[in-house]
Amino acid sequence: MRHSMTLRIEDYALIGDLQTAALVGRDGSVDWLCLPRFDSAACFAAILGDHENGHWRIAPKGAGVCTRRAYIGDSLVLESVWETPDGTVKVIDFMPQRDEAPDVMRIVEGVTGTVQVESVLRLRFDYGSVVPWMRRTNGHRVAVAGPDAVWLRSEPRVKTWGQDFSTVSSFPVGPGERVAFTLTWYLSHHHRPTLVDPYEALECSLRDWSAWANRCSTSGPYRDAVVRSLITLKALTFKPTGGIVAAPTTSLPEALGGVRNWDYRFCWLRDSTLTLDALLDAGYQDEATAWRNWLLRAVAGDPADLQIMYGLGGERRLPETVLPWLSGYADSSPVRTGNAAVDQLQLDVYGEVVDSFFLARQAGIPSERHAWFLQLSLLGFLETKWREPDEGLWEVRGQRRHFVHSKVMAWVAADRAVRTLEGDPSLRGDVDRWRTMRDAVHEDVCEKGYDPVRNTFTQYYGSAELDAATLLIPRTGFLPPDDPRVVGTVDAVREGLGTPGGLIRRYSTGGGTVDGLPGDEGAFLACSFWLADALRMTGRSEEARDLFERLLTLRNDVGLLAEEYDTTAGRQLGNFPQAFSHIALVTTALALGREMRAG
Repeated sequence: MRHSMTLRIEDYALIGDLQTAALVGRDGSVDWLCLPRFDSAACFAAILGDHENGHWRIAPKGAGVCTRRAYIGDSLVLESVWETPDGTVKVIDFMPQRDEAPDVMRIVEGVTGTVQVESVLRLRFDYGSVVPWMRRTNGHRVAVAGPDAVWLRSEPRVKTWGQDFSTVSSFPVGPGERVAFTLTWYLSHHHRPTLVDPYEALECSLRDWSAWANRCSTSGPYRDAVVRSLITLKALTFKPTGGIVAAPTTSLPEALGGVRNWDYRFCWLRDSTLTLDALLDAGYQDEATAWRNWLLRAVAGDPADLQIMYGLGGERRLPETVLPWLSGYADSSPVRTGNAAVDQLQLDVYGEVVDSFFLARQAGIPSERHAWFLQLSLLGFLETKWREPDEGLWEVRGQRRHFVHSKVMAWVAADRAVRTLEGDPSLRGDVDRWRTMRDAVHEDVCEKGYDPVRNTFTQYYGSAELDAATLLIPRTGFLPPDDPRVVGTVDAVREGLGTPGGLIRRYSTGGGTVDGLPGDEGAFLACSFWLADALRMTGRSEEARDLFERLLTLRNDVGLLAEEYDTTAGRQLGNFPQAFSHIALVTTALALGREMRAG
């Protein structure tokens, strides 16, 4: 049943219920699913090992990958179609928004002929390490291992049997015939959740997603790409708290066979401003408000304890652990859970947090009085720390340095404080204090972070290295887009970090001198979108559109992007789908669209 060759990352599609998500391969196999939350242990982990680590495949018996697949309309309901010598059959995969428990629903429907379909379910709890005890109850199957229980049922019932520690079904499907499978997770010491009708759930899911997508306020040539990216961002939202995970996966590699494999199932503060900007710009104020509220709760406390990332509910302890029983995607090990970068000092996050609250205020999102006092506290801490080195935006695991982007974001924090106080005299604060800090940071960056010989800002003070994060300088307002230093930086980054096809890397990984890690990585997709935006801002709109449209072609067949792209092998790399990539797509698309409408 399972192909010996690992599927490409882009061969997967996403389904989810706004609390967790699954990856479904083109071969009809669910190879990744964490229950009940994004950050829970996986019960299907084949993508990081092999089929023995858990998967669930439904496909015509003996068939390979599907003939075609697509999301149904503007939804997260996936339809995969197989055309076989015996006929055509489709499988509809989705996860309805839960009332009580998470459900994975898979509806098999005959189109033409009579096709023999096979379902093979291998449940392996705790990231593929625990085989559950499976029993039959009332004609259905129940799997239990410790705290985890899963109920598998089909409508109408089909015969199932155990084989090689898996649950197998084989059944014919003719034109118009449908068989629905529902897999429901619950705590093993609780009663079985109320059963959900899969066909009603399908109609409800299609209706709800369509209504949500119709709220998008944008129009223009890139609307379809924007809506698909917004649906993806919504799918990565943990509905109970409003937090947005960077990706639903862990340890998908930044280079095949390499060690740059990280757990991204957490919420990063670096994404906060860009996320808010994208949501607000597209008309999703409720989601932006929920994200702002998550941010306010997560960062509350001593400003010295501000972290770069938090758990879905704002949890602070995210210990990094290696799972040695998993071989890794395409033998890329180690496989990690948790993320040790949580303990790093990244001064840029102070600017991103203050900028997020400023953006929310500008958009009319009501601001609690205590939120301003929290910002003043963060600013007071940053005022004493901004001259220190840190690990920077990219979470380097080498030595701390004076990263230019971190300093620029310190300037942003002071600048937004000044602008907030100037705009609302009723707020308490010493505006002259923050003007002084803003001027000091600006002078420091321009003196120490700029190379006048090459006419470019560098990665860190005193270095010759480049950093794609400096492309954000005009967007932050640190310097205007027509400043020669900005134009020079855009040109230098494009030339020095560019790859075939016009994509760019985050920074140079040569020798591992900056990030402290061996090996290389692919072109960073968010940074490539930043380059397109920077080209637009510096008056090169045609080049910006050409690059943006080239980036759109890198999406997979259902419109999803990972973190990076291997320009040599022509395939996606890194955790998938990646919120940062889709946020950058939305922001750049909306800016280009406005410019095109303006003529």
